[in-house]
Amino acid sequence: MSEQTKQLELIATAPMGLEAVVARELKDLGYQDTLVENGRVTFKGDLSDICRCNLWLRTSDRILIKMGEFTALTFDELFEGTKALPWQDWIPVHGEFPVEGRSHKSQLSSVPACQGIVKKAVVEKLKESYHNEWFDENGPRYVIEINLLNDKALLTLDTTGPALHKRGYRKIATEAPLKETLAAAMILLSRWNQNPSRPFYDPCCGSGTLPIEAAMIAWNIAPGLRRTFNSEAWPVLPESMWQEARDEAIDAVKDDIPLNIAGSDIDARAIEVAEAAAKAAGLSKEISFRQLPAVKIQPEGDYGCMITNPPYGERIGEEKDVRRLISQLGRVTAELPTWSFFTLTPTKQFEHDFQRKADKRRKLFNGRIECQYLQFLGPLPPRH
Repeated sequence: MSEQTKQLELIATAPMGLEAVVARELKDLGYQDTLVENGRVTFKGDLSDICRCNLWLRTSDRILIKMGEFTALTFDELFEGTKALPWQDWIPVHGEFPVEGRSHKSQLSSVPACQGIVKKAVVEKLKESYHNEWFDENGPRYVIEINLLNDKALLTLDTTGPALHKRGYRKIATEAPLKETLAAAMILLSRWNQNPSRPFYDPCCGSGTLPIEAAMIAWNIAPGLRRTFNSEAWPVLPESMWQEARDEAIDAVKDDIPLNIAGSDIDARAIEVAEAAAKAAGLSKEISFRQLPAVKIQPEGDYGCMITNPPYGERIGEEKDVRRLISQLGRVTAELPTWSFFTLTPTKQFEHDFQRKADKRRKLFNGRIECQYLQFLGPLPPRH
């Protein structure tokens, strides 16, 4: 088996609550053998799949290479287990290899100490491989992570670099922006993408993340097309492999699908930011943004999806404004009987203020804020 087709264990990390969405994305990309655990989905692939998954996954945070997993109750066990792994297959003599770490419910609870042990073990392995006593670390970046859980050490290499939610189209953001990965998950969970010519509207669009992600999903635009990844500089992943993956992604774009995607916000500055982001994503002609209070929106078309992340009102005195907004959204959607409405909210009394019970709900986290993804389902479009 050549190096390029060598089977690897890869990990797509998942924000809390989105593991099943990441697993479904992987399945849609053709990866059948997946293992879903808290915060990650493990799957098998070769070197080319590192490129492909970094370019295509919309709801994952990063793609890691699983280097090894073993029990580590002592620093000696951690050192020996780490040193036994084939770091020289990945990290060249001039590679930079910082170590990050986490520990939960484990004997080895000092993260800085564990990071130091792992670093020392990798250095010793590379000394043996390269017959060097000193490493300048002035080359490509290989971020190693030691993750200790219940005394099991998991060692990984990060192929991504800045997390996958950083698509490259948002240069500036509004306050408390919605992460692109979570926005994509909200859209995929709504199943709007199964018929992307349906109208899509976000009445609290902020910096435009939901409408932009919707347009990218509708046109099958790979979310990583406009950015770079740490592993693009790795000698083991030739430039031709990355180019092939990008060419495949460009060929897959379906920009002949007519779109009806719009967003509005009461804040004029938010609309400026949203329009700039849509332009950077190459989608400014496909998405309509307007400055409007929620009470005045008039989405066009039937059988549409309204998907939004309204303000949470965490500051003192804002709660009554948020409750008023929810009430307004309830009245507006009551006038749109064929539309479905989806919202992410930490507000316990949302359904009371909206004056309607959700048909489905799902617990999701916006950063560290526990939210409900409430789904108020309208009728499906008639089949032609």
